Amino acid sequence: MKLSTIGSINKLPEDEKRAIYMRVVPRGLIERFKLPDIDSQRIKAFTQFKFAPGSSDVELSLFHEERFPDPILYGHLTDTLNGQIHILLYIMNDPDSPRFNVDVTPDGLTTKFGTLRRNLDAEAAALSNGLTPGQVRRGLSMLHEAMATFEKFVKYLGHEIYFVEPLYYHNAVIFERHGFTYQEGRRFMDRIHKGFSTDGDLLPRLDSSTPFRQPNAADSIRLRSWAIHDGILGEPFTSVTMYKSVGKSSGISTCPDCAW
Repeated sequence: MKLSTIGSINKLPEDEKRAIYMRVVPRGLIERFKLPDIDSQRIKAFTQFKFAPGSSDVELSLFHEERFPDPILYGHLTDTLNGQIHILLYIMNDPDSPRFNVDVTPDGLTTKFGTLRRNLDAEAAALSNGLTPGQVRRGLSMLHEAMATFEKFVKYLGHEIYFVEPLYYHNAVIFERHGFTYQEGRRFMDRIHKGFSTDGDLLPRLDSSTPFRQPNAADSIRLRSWAIHDGILGEPFTSVTMYKSVGKSSGISTCPDCAW
């Protein structure tokens, strides 16, 4: 069987599926947390998968220790309509950093990373501690290695490009700076940058009316993202899809000279 899609991998026996999907785990992550080798049976105790036969998506969670509440790596991958690989969500968490419950409300309801509902107190605490929207913990600063590992996985499946759907504004900017370009949403990103630039229509809305609308947000990718998450655009941050050619960089930047 030719393996080129998530759907085709999901038809395999479970151990074979696991072995293939573990290819997306950076070697440095295994070494950093002294985990069993990805080819060993012992790594099963640190992983969770959702990859039902007949489905065209997979969810992978890798934990640094059993029964820890958050994975150090979470990935949700799916197939595009024409069989390309599409990253729906990719998260790395530092388990040694403080946790901010932005993913649940005080009464325990999921927020879907703040896209369905919000835990404002937790978000304000995350903001003041240097996190971005959606982060429950600090990241691991391993995106460059993670991307290199993922591109090997994409090549293994016979593809030259892959897609990603940034959940927040700052995600899109980070992907730009790692070589991605836009399938959809470039004009939207340009409009956002213009709105935060001199005489832009978004500047008056940075009025400190909430903790997420700080006047200095105009010159910060992270703070812009919080303001957008807080609804400053008057519409949600959606319909942005990006792609990257394996081993190549697009050089796209919708917010040149803007600090993190």
